[in-house]
Amino acid sequence: MRGNPVLLIVIFYSVFVFLGDSRSSSSQSKNDDQVYIVYMGAASSTNGTLGKDHAHLLNTILKKNKKALIHNYKHGFSGFAARMSKNEANSIAQQPGVVSVFPDHIMKLHTTRSWDFLKSLPHIEVDNKLSNSSSSSDIVIGMLDTGIWPEAASFSDERIGPIPSRWKGICMTSTDFNSSNCNRKIIGARYYPNIDEDAGAANTVRDTRGHGTHTASTAAGRTVSGASYYGLAKGTAKGGSPESRLAIYKVCYNGCPDSAILAAFDDAIHDGVHVLSLSLGPGSASRPALTDDALAIGAFHAVERGIMVVCSGGNDGPGKTTVVNDMPWIFTVGATTIDRDFLSNVVLGNNKVIKGRAINVSPLSKSAKYPLITGEAAKTATADLAEARQCHFDSLDIDKAKGKIVLCDGTTDHLSTQDKIDAVKEVGGLGLVHITDSEGVVANDPYTDFPATTVVTPKNAAPILEYVNSTSNPVATILPTISVLDYKPAPIVAKFSSRGPSELSKNILKPDIAAPGANILAAWIGNDKTAAPKGKKPPLYNLASGTSMSCPHVSGLAASIKSSNPTWSASAIRSAIMTSATQINNMETPITADLGSVSTPYDYGAGEITINESFDPGLVYETSTMDYLNYLCYMGYDTATVKVIAKTIPDSFSCPKNSTPDHISNINYPSIAISNFIGKEMVNVSRTVTNVGEEYETVYYAIIDAPSGVKVQLIPEKLKFTKHSRKLSYQVIFSSTLTSLKHDLFGSITWENGKKHKVRSPFVLTV
Repeated sequence: MRGNPVLLIVIFYSVFVFLGDSRSSSSQSKNDDQVYIVYMGAASSTNGTLGKDHAHLLNTILKKNKKALIHNYKHGFSGFAARMSKNEANSIAQQPGVVSVFPDHIMKLHTTRSWDFLKSLPHIEVDNKLSNSSSSSDIVIGMLDTGIWPEAASFSDERIGPIPSRWKGICMTSTDFNSSNCNRKIIGARYYPNIDEDAGAANTVRDTRGHGTHTASTAAGRTVSGASYYGLAKGTAKGGSPESRLAIYKVCYNGCPDSAILAAFDDAIHDGVHVLSLSLGPGSASRPALTDDALAIGAFHAVERGIMVVCSGGNDGPGKTTVVNDMPWIFTVGATTIDRDFLSNVVLGNNKVIKGRAINVSPLSKSAKYPLITGEAAKTATADLAEARQCHFDSLDIDKAKGKIVLCDGTTDHLSTQDKIDAVKEVGGLGLVHITDSEGVVANDPYTDFPATTVVTPKNAAPILEYVNSTSNPVATILPTISVLDYKPAPIVAKFSSRGPSELSKNILKPDIAAPGANILAAWIGNDKTAAPKGKKPPLYNLASGTSMSCPHVSGLAASIKSSNPTWSASAIRSAIMTSATQINNMETPITADLGSVSTPYDYGAGEITINESFDPGLVYETSTMDYLNYLCYMGYDTATVKVIAKTIPDSFSCPKNSTPDHISNINYPSIAISNFIGKEMVNVSRTVTNVGEEYETVYYAIIDAPSGVKVQLIPEKLKFTKHSRKLSYQVIFSSTLTSLKHDLFGSITWENGKKHKVRSPFVLTV
């Protein structure tokens, strides 16, 4: 069994908040013991009783060290986290019933107009003054994050009905979080102290970072009018499912340990959540091995129990194969912009106004009177010229830059605006103008009261450079930010959003979907002075960017769909969201990426989420546990290992003969991905759809959008549903007239019934 363990890969990272090193292990004790996770597959019972092998191994560890146990997993899956030596870990890995043993790695966070932009359904909006108990729902969203600030207005339980009787969760208390902080909205609260953290922040559900509060209110925040970030983005704040309940699982402090993440999954399965939202994971360059991925393991067992798991896809874009959390049982989310822009313009001494984008509360005068200098002109005697031009740290001379606005080139490096702000502030600079090479750049995260702005493209920045080079004493100013609505084009796939194809398997298309993730306004912790401009009180709402922010948009939408369609499975809800997605922006043209090119499924999966259409998709693709088990077989795991992993597996199960990764394309997924598609070779895949529309008797016809040189044949070409045949299958045959393909190809298959339903599946042919 050892050598054929299991599972996955993990999740995302926030442009706004970075927590910890993505691959570091928990610090070791004096005797060099460290925390290892022992994963033993499916739980042996549904009542938390330990299996024989589990109990034996645990007793062996505790006999040597009574304080060795960190977490015991027994509800959703079997295993434990404990301190032990490397030799002990290697020995346990050889024991019967053990799937894998791995160190306790640390994951990181993938750090409001978004719902108005998406045209949120009126019937799911909640007004605290007018709503009644009927506005509440028994759907519970579990948030694995940094905790929550319960006093935020977004988490009011006014006019929400009683807590569902089926709920098994608890409200853990501490010195700064008492039982009254839980209510009919926040119905569960657990924390998992990092054993290497000092007492305090680690021993409370209360959020000290802001990230968890932000994501929770994005997913399920109540309707709050007049929300803004110091007047910016002013409007009504509401979550995607304001009627849903929240269960908070605080797993992140200065990082998110695998052991805590698994403990939260185990508890959430026991407590009875319906949707799990995780805005965290590894970076694309530091993914765990398949057998060492705690998030993948926990997500598999949650999905096996009918829970939907939604994860951020990562913030390592726009490079290819950077998407993480790309297992088929995880709903993987990319990030896009919305139709709100934040302008912070530059005014030159010659009265020219240059358009800039940023979020700041600039204290500078509106008159252009502040000295302006390029980073190159402000270089130290020993600094590299290119690094000074780009405003690298320690490259600027304090005597040259102090009291001036510094012009920094960002077209040839990868430093963030915040990195350059730090460098300019270090030498007493008064402000920053950052030139980038991105056509569709968006302002990411507030710079509070430091006057920093981003000028879009060298072409638009040319008048600034021309002015500086032709004037002996150039001056300028940076204006405070103003919000602009109805910005076009929108959405744009955010530059930071991680891209496909999946590094794990090119036979599954990832990411699955995209949602708003840039400059999202949501609730914040009430004591964060670092988020406040000088002299201002901490904000009640804050703007943040990342796939961390797009993930809870999808989690909230999924919860509302579940509330309206309680019998739908997690995969049916995923299918409804994917097949109803849009690929068109608010200019009625194809959605583009940050640099202006037309987006592909590698950028946004099936497209941007829609609201109304996803509640009534017509047809759904249901991906079963058996599909996921076959996936493990196709990835190389043998029958014996798969049987240890899965709880619901039939005794008669065995891996399909001649299993190869190419067979993954046949999993009943809402999208289609085929790897190694070469020339005239013919490839067949099959899919099954279920009619969930109101009409039993209906006929769907196929519309194929195929790239040039590729032939797509469907058998049959129409699907005739009746009252007694609500589930039908079809076959897709891909072939090509081309002798060779030079790049990956994209297309789609759409089933229409001539009425309101259009069920679209993207496909990717990888060379």
